[in-house]
Amino acid sequence: MILIAESGSSKTDWRMIAPNGSVSQVKTIGLNPYYQTTDSIIEELQKNLLPSLNNQVVSEVFYYGTGVTNDEKAEIIRLAFKAIFTEVTSIEVHSDMLAAARALCGHTAGIACILGTGSNSCFYDGNDIAFQVPPLGFWLGDEGSGGYLGKQLVLSYLHKEMPQDIREKFEKRFGVKDRLEVLENAYQKPFPNRYFASFSKFIFDNRNNQFTFKLVTDAFGLFFEKYLLKYPDYQQHKVHFTGSVAFYYSDILRRVAIEKGFSIGIIMESPIAGLTLYHKPAKL
Repeated sequence: MILIAESGSSKTDWRMIAPNGSVSQVKTIGLNPYYQTTDSIIEELQKNLLPSLNNQVVSEVFYYGTGVTNDEKAEIIRLAFKAIFTEVTSIEVHSDMLAAARALCGHTAGIACILGTGSNSCFYDGNDIAFQVPPLGFWLGDEGSGGYLGKQLVLSYLHKEMPQDIREKFEKRFGVKDRLEVLENAYQKPFPNRYFASFSKFIFDNRNNQFTFKLVTDAFGLFFEKYLLKYPDYQQHKVHFTGSVAFYYSDILRRVAIEKGFSIGIIMESPIAGLTLYHKPAKL
């Protein structure tokens, strides 16, 4: 059986391709080697993935995930799979950016982007990532992402810059937020990006409000300006997006893209379907 994983900071999509070509799926919590050890990943796989495999033998693993930025981080993931699947013959661990590029572009050159809990982008030459304006992570970058949107919303609340009508809706939904509670989630608890991204749904539900609409358009504008406008010959290629933020805010995203001079291609919520097609053996 072939096991394919696409993992963001919030969730992991899994696809299992059986020898007869049938495909099954399951979702688990996100994995990230920046925040998790091999042992904690093993524990998560044993608890939430293995029961869905029904004791089937895994022969190949193709893992794509956030936080896989170098060989050291990839090895954290690889060792977890080796411990779980003792009969596996091949384990490939790649970045979530390559997952997006392969799923969105296939074997055609283009600009691939992720707008989910975090944000990222690259120029893909049809086989591999050829050029990239590197992301700077949650604290220094992630413009346009759910984490960034939530952070800007919470900051506007704490700074008392949020309009009264939105503030009342915010407090009705989340309760009164004080500085110490936010700081604890930002600096002391794990996965601050998930915490702030959890506020993105509120922004989406109120996206027709002038304040929240501007918050989203400004965030997308920064993503284009700080990353995509710096790609060489960007006018000659379509730009594709994956991720929950790109998918659910696609109307605003398309508007900003046109204003910035980009031609939009595919916008999909998750790259896992495209990855399944990419890795499914031709004979099946």
